[in-house]
Amino acid sequence: MCVVAVIVGVLAWRAMGMLTALFTNLVIALFISLMLEPMIAWLVRHRWKRGAATGVVMGGAFLAIVAMIAMFGTMFVTQVIELGKSVPQTYENIRTWASESFGAELPEKEKLLGQAIDGWGDDIASSALGIGSSLLGFIFAVMTIGLVVYYLCAAGPKFRAAICSWLAPRNQVTVLHLWEITQVKVSGFINSRLVLAFLSTAFTLVFLIILGIPYSLPLALFTGIVSQFVPTIGTYIGGALPVLLALAQSPMKALAVLVFIVVYQQIENYIFSPKISQKALEMNPAVAFVVVLAFGAVFGALGAFLALPVAATIQAVASTYLRRHELVDSAMLREHEPADGWKGTADPDDGVVRVPTIAADADGTGSPQAP
Repeated sequence: MCVVAVIVGVLAWRAMGMLTALFTNLVIALFISLMLEPMIAWLVRHRWKRGAATGVVMGGAFLAIVAMIAMFGTMFVTQVIELGKSVPQTYENIRTWASESFGAELPEKEKLLGQAIDGWGDDIASSALGIGSSLLGFIFAVMTIGLVVYYLCAAGPKFRAAICSWLAPRNQVTVLHLWEITQVKVSGFINSRLVLAFLSTAFTLVFLIILGIPYSLPLALFTGIVSQFVPTIGTYIGGALPVLLALAQSPMKALAVLVFIVVYQQIENYIFSPKISQKALEMNPAVAFVVVLAFGAVFGALGAFLALPVAATIQAVASTYLRRHELVDSAMLREHEPADGWKGTADPDDGVVRVPTIAADADGTGSPQAP
């Protein structure tokens, strides 16, 4: 029996490793279905059938994406092609500026091109084959996610009922409550990220156009999307490319773009993000930062992206089910009081705690009065 258990465990472990991509797609589909559920539920409450409501919501999202691509696609592709063509000249301008400003000699572009051809020339065929297989895999993953999302959303209460039918009534209440909390947190998180990405793209686009930076649309889209959907370091990655392109024109424009990115990040952190994400994720910023690092280290990029809604769900569940106790009376739990328990007199008008008065002893020395 021990040998059989070991063999079954090894086979199960290997099967889980082979099914990692499928599990990832299922997790993505689950979170997308949770994000779409509020809109579908709104249509169902207005006498729509769930299947039709699911089709309309998913179709509307698809048409919105297609419309965005049709609206900006031509200009985006054109600017990306021009950006690719201008890379050699951009590198040459940076090389000249580095030589004149700091005396640093960067390799010539012909030498770099030769090294790239030598390094990649033998792998062109295999790279093309890999790109083709990756494209097919991406299309298959998108179709898988779309089908799972549709079935999860179309099933709705039936899917939850199928899960709860295996549980005792008391556990059913708990599972449904957890499901509702997760749905609210995930939906709020994704929607807040989309709104913040739109705002970041719009403000960045306007600033780049005013400054006269070429390829402003793809740069603004890159900055907005990466800054919101790449955890922890997305802001720095998203802002690096516009700064680099501006540096090819002039150092002052690069400095202006850098200042804009830093200033806008502060405005987003202290004005936009608190107002948009306040109800979605009520979490200490330091805790959120550590959670993103931890989930990213354990589960990779997907874990880092889903870290905040998962952590917010856990926090909401803990605040609901864990018992809270009354606080003891201690100076450590109050502001403006010494840590050793001595109490001064506080003026409620200015909020300043006065130091205890000093009484003179017989020998002329002073000592604080007893608290």
